[in-house]
Formats: sequence, structure tokens, C-alpha cells
Amino acid sequence: MTWFEAFLLGIMQGLGEFLPVSSSGHVALGAELLGIKQTGEENMLFTVVVHVATALSTIIVFRNDIWQIFKGLFSFKWNDETKFSLKIIISMIPAVFIGLFFEDQLDEFFAQGMAMFIGFMLLITALLLLLADKAKFTGKPVSFGNAVVIGIAQAIAILPGISRSGATISTSVLLGVDRAQAARFSFLMVIPLILGKMSKDILDGKVAASSDNALPLAVGFITSFVVGLFACSLMIKLVRNSKLKYFAYYCFVAGILAIILGYFIA
Repeated sequence: MTWFEAFLLGIMQGLGEFLPVSSSGHVALGAELLGIKQTGEENMLFTVVVHVATALSTIIVFRNDIWQIFKGLFSFKWNDETKFSLKIIISMIPAVFIGLFFEDQLDEFFAQGMAMFIGFMLLITALLLLLADKAKFTGKPVSFGNAVVIGIAQAIAILPGISRSGATISTSVLLGVDRAQAARFSFLMVIPLILGKMSKDILDGKVAASSDNALPLAVGFITSFVVGLFACSLMIKLVRNSKLKYFAYYCFVAGILAIILGYFIA
């Protein structure tokens, strides 16, 4: 992977992690178009690095919220921060289950050419976003039951083409959760998963670094981080103002194009 390819994929990851257009789907499509193989320790490491970069973006944007959560946890009191933390943990369970018991099958599946599959998943993302954008005014907090359902949506979004933020925010809004709270919960719930996945991959020896890939890794990290800061802040405003339909239109067009691309390269 060259530094310029890392730059392009970093932009896709930074935008796609927060904007509801599927970062995994766009990075996979981008890799196919650039002729980059999606297997091997080098590319696994790049994936981990850019995900850590967007997780860091989330931490910075929501630093005050995260600080309040930690204060609540270490106060050892049953308060709103403690409840919120438990809801985050509950929401992680479905994705953790899939990751622990089906990781090898997912890695094998993702290694295949899958432009057409990504295209169909992008169409599903478009439908979810349209439904959420047309939902009536919502103002409920995230309940423990909501956390389970949102967590299932996050687990399903492991599939490339299903936007994680799009699926979790849309599910939250359709459940009646306040739009701003839906975005906040969606972005905070993924931080432990990304950091946990990174730690597991490193401990399992699935990633390897060398001086040859230092520049692409650095470029990918910085690009994903900077773009992620912008995209995270932008997405919060867009969700609050019910602007999801524009991303639905984009996902629809991108999905059709991906299906056509998959047909010709199959």
C-alpha cells in the first residue's frame, strides 16, 4: 500500500465511521478499485490503525461526556452516569458475541470480492435512513431494552455496506430515542469495541508492523483522525436537524453503482 492509497482510504474511514454511509463498505470498495488485497497482516494492521484513529476522534469530541461517565462509575452510586455506562456495556454484547465466535468466518467472508454484496447492503442502509428521517418527533432517553436492540443493530452492521452509525442511530430514532441522544449513544458505544478488537488482534499476533509500512500507517492514521473530528461533529448536527435523507440518497446511488461494479468484476 502506498502513502497516497492510505490517504484515500483514511478519508473513507474518517467520513464513513461517522457519516451513515458505511466505512467498511467504502474502504472495501476503495481497496478493490485500487487493487489492494484485503488479507494479510499488513492490511489488518492498517484497518486497526484507522479504526483507532476514528475512536480517538470520538473520544476528543465526547471528552466531557466520557469524563462524566467515569466520574459516575467511580462514585459508586446508582446515578445517571452509572446507568448510561451499563447501557453501553449491554449494547456491546451482541457484537462481542459475533466477534468471538464467528471471527474466522467473517475474515474469510470479507476477503472475497464483494462489491455486489456491499451494494445491496448500502440499499438497506438507505432504507433505514429514510425511515429514521421520516420518524415523528422523538424525545425519549435510551432505556436498557433500547440498548439491547441498538446493540443487535450494531452487530448486524459488522456486514460491510450496513452503516454502523446509520444502523444504530436509525434504530434509536425508530425506537423513539431523542435524536441528539441517539447520536451520542451510537458514537460512544463503539469506542470500547474498537479498542477491545485492537487489543485482541495484537495479542493474537494478527497484526505486524515494519519500517516498510510506517509511512502509509502514519498517513492513514492522521487522515482518519482529522477527517473523523470533522465528520463526528457534523453528524451530530445533521441527526439533530433530521438531515439523514440526503445520506439515504447517496447510499442508494452508491449501492446501485457498487452492484454494477460487482457484476462486471465478478
